Amino acid sequence: MAAWGNGTIEAAGKSLEYACWGPAPADAPTLVLLHEGLGCVALWRDLPARLAEITGFGVLAFSRAGYGQSDPADLPRPQGYMTAEAVEVLPRVLDAFNIERCVLLGHSDGATIAAEYAGRVSDARVRALILIAPHFFTEEMGLAEIAEARKAYVTTELRGKMAKYHRDPDNAFFGWNDAWLNELAGKWNVAEVIDYWRIPCLAIQGADDQYGTLAQIREIETRSYAPVETAIIPGAHHAPHLEKPEETHAAIAEFCARLERIEAAEPVR
Repeated sequence: MAAWGNGTIEAAGKSLEYACWGPAPADAPTLVLLHEGLGCVALWRDLPARLAEITGFGVLAFSRAGYGQSDPADLPRPQGYMTAEAVEVLPRVLDAFNIERCVLLGHSDGATIAAEYAGRVSDARVRALILIAPHFFTEEMGLAEIAEARKAYVTTELRGKMAKYHRDPDNAFFGWNDAWLNELAGKWNVAEVIDYWRIPCLAIQGADDQYGTLAQIREIETRSYAPVETAIIPGAHHAPHLEKPEETHAAIAEFCARLERIEAAEPVR
């Protein structure tokens, strides 16, 4: 079992960095954080520590291959790379820490990975989903923003800024950008995974998200057979947990508290 702290684990043939906060899995439920398409452990900033404090849960964050200080990803990424992260990598991460009860909390690409795991893998350890700015299908406005990000990467200081957090910024950036612009553009859709959820979901999105419209949230509301709560954060764009932390933290804390009360009230079978 991996040590509860900081370090690296092996998953699907890659060394992945990780960091943990709060109680260990044997002592409390665990929030498992899945970062966005250009994120990593460090780019969650103070969110993991804050979540451990306000929920009483343990928090585990790890950098997927290609990000942070993890091994580089094999490029080009295939069209189904987020599905592969969900079904091939994530269960190995949960196993490595002997996770007993967890909530998957994902942002952007990470939210999609969490959603796919819940829809494609039967895992009683996973009790709920918290999805921040999830996407299930491509939208023209989102693809346009991704194209603009490519221009910024090659013409501005963006690469240098990313190098502060990613061992190989080119691997991180082009692995994400090429996949969306070359492989996913116009045809990618995994919304069917919502039909197979059997756990509650909190869906959070900034009202002014530049990468996706509220159609992504409406897809969850219309397709899920399991309970769904939504929090649309006014004045926030694609990262409400960083832009409007108080509102976002409150929604997460309340959701986790309700989940614990419901589970405590369930009769033992």
